[in-house]
Amino acid sequence: MSERSGLSGGSDASRRPEAPPEAGAQVDPSAGVSLRTATWAWFLISLQTFGGPAGQIAVMQRALVDDRRWIGQRRFLHALNYCMLLPGPEAQQLAIYVGWLLNGTAGGLIAGILFVLPGAIAILGLSAIYVAFGATTIVAALFAGIGPAVLAIVAQAVTRVSKRALVGPVQVAIAVAAFIALAVFAVPFPIVIVVAGVIGWSTGRHRVATGGGVSDSQPADEGPVPIIADDAIHTASPSWRRAGIVLGVGALAWVIPMGIVVATTGTGSVFTQQGTFFTWTALITFGGAYAVLAYIAQQAVDVYGWVSPGEMVRGLGLAETTPGPLIMVVQFVAFLGAYRDPGGLDPWVAATIGALLTTWVTFVPSFVFIFLGAPFIEKLRNNRHLTSALNGVTAAVVGVIANLALYFALHTLFRDTTVVTAGPLHLAVPHLDTVRPLAAVITVIAFVLIYPLKQSVLRTLGVCAVLGLLAAAVGLPLS
Repeated sequence: MSERSGLSGGSDASRRPEAPPEAGAQVDPSAGVSLRTATWAWFLISLQTFGGPAGQIAVMQRALVDDRRWIGQRRFLHALNYCMLLPGPEAQQLAIYVGWLLNGTAGGLIAGILFVLPGAIAILGLSAIYVAFGATTIVAALFAGIGPAVLAIVAQAVTRVSKRALVGPVQVAIAVAAFIALAVFAVPFPIVIVVAGVIGWSTGRHRVATGGGVSDSQPADEGPVPIIADDAIHTASPSWRRAGIVLGVGALAWVIPMGIVVATTGTGSVFTQQGTFFTWTALITFGGAYAVLAYIAQQAVDVYGWVSPGEMVRGLGLAETTPGPLIMVVQFVAFLGAYRDPGGLDPWVAATIGALLTTWVTFVPSFVFIFLGAPFIEKLRNNRHLTSALNGVTAAVVGVIANLALYFALHTLFRDTTVVTAGPLHLAVPHLDTVRPLAAVITVIAFVLIYPLKQSVLRTLGVCAVLGLLAAAVGLPLS
């Protein structure tokens, strides 16, 4: 989704001078990249993956395509297009895909694990700090500033994605329809994505049948020439036997921990609920974290009661300030939910188990999707039907993210909202007399930092957090 907005489609890369010889001197063009060299590169990349999916993809673009020149622009974007069609965190899936291309299964595992590990450790520690000190004035002041900043960041994601995704009237119509379906009629998220993909596929098929083409579906192979030849990149022939092995190993990786949880805590425990729910979200999160967070927030807040609306916004703020996929916010949600409903366990032990289990079931499917589908996708690099469906899904994601921005705006700027229902209508309306003045002021400042001043996500979050602290210091109400 927003990854596409973080890339230039090769045009920026084509204006860059080629990387200095030392960037790729340690690589034998005929032999490819050694696993040790690739592991070090993925470790360095994992420490720079701030700023959401767009920033994460831009980091990999710069490190792997522009600087090291281990993979060509078209091959990189082909992998990205496939990952955008998958449920789950597409930035991490892209890392797995490129790691697999460079070093096979071991390379994919290392790239995917390292992409997640720093953020998982950071969110686990920050969740514990929030539980231990969340009621203090300092922590409350920090989150009073972070919440409005997140609203501006999500709004920026809408504008970034729209510039890349809405290339014609059909895409604009899909985006608007997706927003209305979610925000006004509460149509289930998976249905919106499936319908958008079908419309995109049908539109592309019609264009091909009438002699047209799928515009912007195949970017030119611009940018620095890769130092590794295509025939030196790892490939694996697709086969039913290999697919069966991947599915079997993936199923065991899910069944074993979930079986232990169900056997030891029961089917009604918070751990079983979290493992089941976040497995489901991992399988339906088309369009990335931004696109599915509204659905996760609604379920976690209104159905399960694991967190409050404000805590959901704070959790996203934490995910924005740490490396790794934004979907890591689910770890924060699971930590708080298990801490408050530990069953017979110590709350801290329960919270840790819930967080780690949720992280496991959220990211295991990503490895399965890539190892299962990458060999087939490598054979379909010029398939127009695939890119047509991608265009429809990406257009719908604009509307989905806009709905997320509306959700955060309502719960950040107002203390109370009411859901108006009438037939198919299902619309959340704020109570105007419950507006939060401090949040409104910091939101305006955050928008100024993000748009006219073009400040980074981290700098915007930092400035807004300081404003929250200053407001507390002078005695202003934080909520």
